[in-house]
Amino acid sequence: MTTQYWLVKSEPAAYAWADLLRERHTAWTGVRNYQARLHLKAMRRGDRVLFYESVTTKAVVGLAAVARTAFPDVTAGEPGWVAVELTCLRAFPHAVTLAQIKATPALADVALLRQSRLSVMPLRAAEYARIVKLGG
Repeated sequence: MTTQYWLVKSEPAAYAWADLLRERHTAWTGVRNYQARLHLKAMRRGDRVLFYESVTTKAVVGLAAVARTAFPDVTAGEPGWVAVELTCLRAFPHAVTLAQIKATPALADVALLRQSRLSVMPLRAAEYARIVKLGG
C-alpha cells in the first residue's frame, strides 16, 4: 500500500505541537465532525501527518505518523466516534504559515484553504511534499 498524507489541526490551548513533542505520541481524540471521522477511519499505519496549530500560530509546525489505526474514542459520549494514535516524527525548522500556504500557487487547492474548519483532512502527495519542503 502506498503512503497517504494528512493534515490535522489543533488549537494550541487544547493540544499543542509542544505537547506531542514532549509526549512523543498521543491518541487523536475529540473529533466530532462526520467528514473528519471518515478521514480518521481511512488513515493507515505509517501514513504521514502534518500538524497544524490553528487560532494563534496558524502554521504547520511539525510532522507525525499514524501509529495505530482507528479505534473507539474514549472521550465520546456516544458510540461511533474514533481516534487514531499519532507518533511525533520531527518539528519543522521553519513553521509554514497559513499566509505562506495561501501565497504558494502549488497549494491553491489544498483542503486547508477550501475547508478551513475541518480538523482532519487529506493531502495530495505533491501538496504534502511542498509543505515539507517549505518547512525545511
